[in-house]
Amino acid sequence: MKPYTHVNYLWDEAKAAALDPVERLVYRSNLLGSDQRITNTGGGNTSSKLIERDPLTGEPVEVLWVKGSGGDLRTSKRENFASLYQSKLLGLQAIYAAANPEGERGLKSQAEDDMVGMYTHATFNLNPRASSIDTPLHSFLPGKHVDHMHPNAIIAIAASERCEELVREIFGGEMAYVPWMRPGFELGLAMQEIARANPGLQAIMMGQHGFISWADDDRACYTYTLDCIEKAAAYIEKKYAEKGGDAAAFGGAKYHALPEAERRATLAALLPWLRGQVSQQRRFIGTIQEDAAILRFVNSHDAPRLAELGTSCPDHFLRTKIKPLYVDWNPQAEDLAALKAKLAEALESYRADYAAYYAACKRPNSPAMRDPNPTVVLIPGLGMIAWGKDKSESRVTAEFYNCAVEVMRGAEAIDRYIALPQQEAFDIEYWLLEEAKLQRIPAEKELARQTIIVVGAGSGIGKETAARLSREGANIVCVDMRAEAAQATAAEISARLGSGIGVAGSGISGCGPAIGLAADITDRASVRTMLDAVALAYGGFDSIVVTAGLFWPSDTSGRIPDDKWALTFGVNVTGSYIVGDEAAKTWREQGLKGQLVLTTSANAAVAKKGSLAYDTSKAAANHLVRELAIELAPLVRVNGVAPATVVQGSAMFPRDRVIGSLAKYGIAYAEDEATELLVAKLAQFYADRTLTKSPIKPADQAEAYFLLVSQRLSKTTGQIITVDGGLHEAFLR
Repeated sequence: MKPYTHVNYLWDEAKAAALDPVERLVYRSNLLGSDQRITNTGGGNTSSKLIERDPLTGEPVEVLWVKGSGGDLRTSKRENFASLYQSKLLGLQAIYAAANPEGERGLKSQAEDDMVGMYTHATFNLNPRASSIDTPLHSFLPGKHVDHMHPNAIIAIAASERCEELVREIFGGEMAYVPWMRPGFELGLAMQEIARANPGLQAIMMGQHGFISWADDDRACYTYTLDCIEKAAAYIEKKYAEKGGDAAAFGGAKYHALPEAERRATLAALLPWLRGQVSQQRRFIGTIQEDAAILRFVNSHDAPRLAELGTSCPDHFLRTKIKPLYVDWNPQAEDLAALKAKLAEALESYRADYAAYYAACKRPNSPAMRDPNPTVVLIPGLGMIAWGKDKSESRVTAEFYNCAVEVMRGAEAIDRYIALPQQEAFDIEYWLLEEAKLQRIPAEKELARQTIIVVGAGSGIGKETAARLSREGANIVCVDMRAEAAQATAAEISARLGSGIGVAGSGISGCGPAIGLAADITDRASVRTMLDAVALAYGGFDSIVVTAGLFWPSDTSGRIPDDKWALTFGVNVTGSYIVGDEAAKTWREQGLKGQLVLTTSANAAVAKKGSLAYDTSKAAANHLVRELAIELAPLVRVNGVAPATVVQGSAMFPRDRVIGSLAKYGIAYAEDEATELLVAKLAQFYADRTLTKSPIKPADQAEAYFLLVSQRLSKTTGQIITVDGGLHEAFLR
């Protein structure tokens, strides 16, 4: 095996030999998809033509196994591949020719799109996986194994002005060229003609798209795919170095990146405001990108020109829109106020440009215009901000534009970068087949597009609430005094959702659906640091739930030390006030409606012996809810949840306190009894004092927090929802 510099050769023949033919296809696909230099998330297709036994006739038949619609090569499994009778796919050519007698290559007819619906008639063995629009490309080419990839190095050539000439220069006669055509049946036919005219051919460059390669052996196909990418990348890097390398990239530096601390502080101050600006129709979640490669691009002389051209590969601009928003801000001479002013003007122009683009390119049957706000924002000195409906989508959008930047770098090194014609770009973005795919996506969950901070998420009610809200689609920021407790809750949520775990200090811009952060809510600076970290992770936040609380019992004489009295009020009252007061600054910057839910207690309305500081502080918290509801209206609704005593799962009831309470109430127990049994006894004692006679669990409280952060009680503010099982002593009076 020859050495590779620009790709990773990962094939393990011993591992492949133990797999059946379809599993080998999955294996090959996973290897190719694991390297973003080879293809991007969700992009590319692989296939194998295999001999299978027909389930009806028992006869051997040739079956095309090809990555199905919507799959991702890196994570694909057998069930992500469609299987179709190869003979039936080839037979569709006669049907297409009859439906499209003009046979004008490159023109998209209704017959072209109708063929996608015909693929189901070629399905082998009732496989439910929908076929990709790229299916004909794999079927009509001669190789038994086919790879269609979108490597940055290859697309850099494909998106160059002299693409066809460069293909000959770099690959000689090894690779043919086909001009830009939207993926589908017509492109498959064009490739078939090229392959028939060149019997020894094994690869075709697809203008402004990518490339496709094939072989009759799967390992040989994998290796040849890597060979082509390696050759393209080596050529680009040689030319890039000859032109001056990084120092001369994109015309050289016009601006310089802000120092990291200043850059992060600026982004933290900017992001909530910017999120509010781009979320005028629907809320977005953000991802920042500020590595050296993206900073080199946004700081360059050529960034405005190249950004205006947009992306070239169809896979890119389906995520990044027709073009990003670039704002020409001088980080060395202008302040944050100037940046906001420039962004506000630029956003207004971008929306107008997008509306004009839609009006100029729309077809009679085009879907309605989509959200005209940008999904990629480029700012000199700061980097890139990508937006999406959730954290996953915004991260993929960022990934795609990083690929676009790398493509532009390569294209400019070897030639001149060109973009797709605007009409072609529109026809991809508003393709009816893509619209149909969007319509099949399940409805968004109730708390989708929201980021919710849960303070006290390390245990008990807070932990249960964080899990409950995450199940409704929210991104969750788990906050606790102890970072490890917050991170453990975030890890559980992320593991359940199958997504990456984000923790403070580990590249927060790359976080997943939950992160864990430490904060002391009695310290305003600590709270501000936490809220800024949330802005950097998600672009802002929508709701805050405060479940953190402190109970300090009276001593044997019935007294509580003055410092513990102050600490109890500091956590239970002042802490909630500080959180609300600091969060209000961010909410006002965003201009998006939010919710704040504080935790009080049934004890706030019931005076009793032994919890003087706690009960009094919770009575104050009740009134704090009402005061903050007035202060933060109409932008933020403020409500409270008043639990009765929750013993099970509560950090406020360690074993020694449980034993002390059992002794206090004269409940029989043994010193060697398991903690779980002691907790159950105490929980049942408290339950027996209520009207419902059922122990109150953290999940019961979590349901109340969910109601208050959702829009189910959208006209409710300044209220306390009691979840106490029915304590008649606490009835409103």
